[in-house]
Amino acid sequence: MWYLCVFYHRLLDYRKPEVESLAELFGAFKDTDNTDPPKNSLEWKLPQHHHPDSPFHFVNLPSEEIARNVASRSILVKGIYELWGEGSSYEELELAIKCCPDEHKLPYLTPGSTFKIIVDCFGKVISSKEQNDRIQGLAYIPFKGQVNLRNPDHKFWLMETDDYGSNNGLPPIVQKRIFFGREIGAADRKLLPTYQLKSRTYLGPTAMDAEMAFLMANQAQASPGKLVYDPFVGTGSILISAAHFGAITMGADIDIRVVRDGRGPNCNVWSNFKQYGLPMPISLLRADNNLPPWRSGLKEMFDAIICDPPYGVRAGGRKSGGRKLLKGVVGPYTIPDDKRTDHIPSTAAYSLAECVHDLLDLAARMLVMGGRLVYFYPVLREEDSIDTNFPEHPCFKLVAACEQILSFRYSRVLLTMVKIAPYTEEIAEAAMIQHLEFKENHLKWLEDGNLHSGVFSPADLLNGTGDTKPSKESKPKYRGKYV
Repeated sequence: MWYLCVFYHRLLDYRKPEVESLAELFGAFKDTDNTDPPKNSLEWKLPQHHHPDSPFHFVNLPSEEIARNVASRSILVKGIYELWGEGSSYEELELAIKCCPDEHKLPYLTPGSTFKIIVDCFGKVISSKEQNDRIQGLAYIPFKGQVNLRNPDHKFWLMETDDYGSNNGLPPIVQKRIFFGREIGAADRKLLPTYQLKSRTYLGPTAMDAEMAFLMANQAQASPGKLVYDPFVGTGSILISAAHFGAITMGADIDIRVVRDGRGPNCNVWSNFKQYGLPMPISLLRADNNLPPWRSGLKEMFDAIICDPPYGVRAGGRKSGGRKLLKGVVGPYTIPDDKRTDHIPSTAAYSLAECVHDLLDLAARMLVMGGRLVYFYPVLREEDSIDTNFPEHPCFKLVAACEQILSFRYSRVLLTMVKIAPYTEEIAEAAMIQHLEFKENHLKWLEDGNLHSGVFSPADLLNGTGDTKPSKESKPKYRGKYV
């Protein structure tokens, strides 16, 4: 059945992928009609004359229950509605509503029910008097129930689109469009103020903001009973969002001070979970993504891996190594017993190319079939478009790539990959070949794994010579801010 899906006008690239991930989570793509292969995406349509970035879309969902579950869990869906009518004028709207089948309308117009009508306009603000006038104009709808503004049984929405190009960055609308429908479900945006970073007990320089962390958890389909792992856990922002949705969580970080100490007994990763009354992670490990600690026979244990790998903007990537390794001491060294408590293992620089390859290899080994890898990847912007050559792996299929702009020259893209093939030694060898080819052809501009100067001083990247590496003499200058 077709429903009207209305989005919040933000993070436009993330809207449809979030809905599709949640629809799959709630069973929208079960092979009920014996299709071969079964559907794995939703059908979408735009209202007449609307731009693709418009917040109004029609989406085909199997049932009202799935639509309600998607809307209530989503971060970017304002609401999903059963449409009773639409038109370019109120006269057209009235005709469309009267033509709507009675079996859709009458169950919600009964004498024993309560209702509320909400008027909304995208593109301009309308006064209370204008809203009341529009509600009075719906007198032809045979409401028999009582009005209840606080807790009604049914909510109805009257929505207008005006010349929205003036304020929202969209081209001027060709013709006004008016929609009227019954609310099926709406997003709970109240959880964002609850989890906002400024009230978080323990924060680090790379803490993921609440809205993005919840979007990542939705892309990974975090839910009760699933085990979610973050190999770059930091202060736990991403795992907090997964735990909110009921997932079992586990994290690792190379910095032992983060996972063990924090800033004291009441200011650490564990206290962040305690602050929100969430289940604690089953474990927080001091582990190196380059040298994972898992036993060779241990595999396919995680349902999802969600992370923000370090790419040098606010924190550079690190792996085990350092001076001892550079001097030729490649074997393990023994820490005296009296030094173990305060010992901090030495580390060396960890390039983005190597980090992403290790992440894909980890996910291929440790994710269950159908499990999801969700991570951010930095990209170069050229003439308002991005480089769409993303890392690949034989075990994975890329199902979504959502851009978030960092500066006029650089973006980061949230990649969502689904495991479609079992991990074997032959696949590991093929993946290494793919990695080397990708590194050679597409990662020259990120060879040093440091995006800092690119984001803060994009003009310095060319150095007048066409070289994409910043000069040693140039000092980073602030040219943008994080979003």
